[in-house]
Amino acid sequence: MDRILSCEAGRSIGEPVRLSGWIHNIRSVGKVHFLILRDRGGLIQAVIDAGEVPEIDVARLGKEYVVDVEGVVAEEPRAPGGAEVRIRALRVLAEAEEPPLEINRPHVLRRTRVDSLLDHRPISLRAPEIRAIFRIQSALIRGFAEHLRSEGFTEIKTPKIVATGTEGGANLFEIRYFERKAFLAQSPQFYKQMMVGSGLERVFEIGPVFRAEKHETSRHINEYVSMDLEMGFIRDEHDVMDMQVGAIRRMIECVAETCGRELALLGLGVPAVVDIPRIPFSEAMDILRREGAYASGNDIDPEGERALCRWSARERGSEFLHVFGYPIAQRPMYTLFREDDPSVSRSFDLLFRGLEVTTGSQRIHRYDLLVERIRAHGYDPADFEYYLQAFRHGMPPHGGLAIGLERFTAQLLRIPNVKLATLFPRDRHRLTP
Repeated sequence: MDRILSCEAGRSIGEPVRLSGWIHNIRSVGKVHFLILRDRGGLIQAVIDAGEVPEIDVARLGKEYVVDVEGVVAEEPRAPGGAEVRIRALRVLAEAEEPPLEINRPHVLRRTRVDSLLDHRPISLRAPEIRAIFRIQSALIRGFAEHLRSEGFTEIKTPKIVATGTEGGANLFEIRYFERKAFLAQSPQFYKQMMVGSGLERVFEIGPVFRAEKHETSRHINEYVSMDLEMGFIRDEHDVMDMQVGAIRRMIECVAETCGRELALLGLGVPAVVDIPRIPFSEAMDILRREGAYASGNDIDPEGERALCRWSARERGSEFLHVFGYPIAQRPMYTLFREDDPSVSRSFDLLFRGLEVTTGSQRIHRYDLLVERIRAHGYDPADFEYYLQAFRHGMPPHGGLAIGLERFTAQLLRIPNVKLATLFPRDRHRLTP
């Protein structure tokens, strides 16, 4: 008999079926034993009546045992999914020790310390509500890629061992590369720009990036998945923001279309994305002053991000907000500035529910200006010759952005710590599991 999933059993009332999975929970009432089985489709109740199948020794079973069962599906409104399986045969495929976490109880995210969930990650990932996070994350990846492919983008994969840092600074992981010094890539920035110049014009990548930042916060990790895009022949940074609005909309749609069961398990809905309001940095600073938040300098601090998102939700009806025109002083060397005011960059951030989740900009495409900016940042253009080749031989006006997948997931699902939206997080102290 072919195996079916727990979520398919409701379509087979009165029919014999075979299921395989983990024993999520066991409860006995006299000689009747209720097993909750868990597989990738969800949970289902399976019933063993010791009077009918005395050969099954329930006393030998335990939580997280992997079993194969055969039985008949019966309608049962009180059971998960409205159906249960009356077991006729059971085979143990693998025994298990008692799990170190109570993954069979609801609200495991709220009940369990973050370190315990991460120290026992192979086990905590079995909890249905935690597993739901990564089903939703998969849908976000799918939506991002679907939208960009529909807009003529080509998916690329770029090196993660590089000779120079994309943005310089001290936040580089240095590694030994045979007889040379090399680094783990901070981003695919230089490579995706080169691929715009290759003639592909529109490219995207979904892959890991590494930041050697000595943070120990709920919003930072040192290895994360970056969803990058770069597009050529743009008019300005607003073309890139337009593309992002479409990508975000499709990402959210993909979650709504394919993850209804996971959203219900987490007790969440998804935000509407009709359009995303945009305000210049100067206006954002004025709003912060009116809102009584700190507003000074060349950037917006976390308190300011939260205040702006509260303003956007109240005044614009959106949990998202684009802020553009940041001061050029705090932006990377490849960021273009306004012709009428060189102190203002053609860059933007996307804020979502109080946190920056995206940074992007129009890039410098003129070779001479890029060399000048590299020198102004204290670097030697000779160290970037491999990158500058593309500009010396003709580069169109272009721009792009990067979305941090784990951070976006955490904001979407209202998870307070980005590490819980990361399969196996890496921070200053964690290299395992």
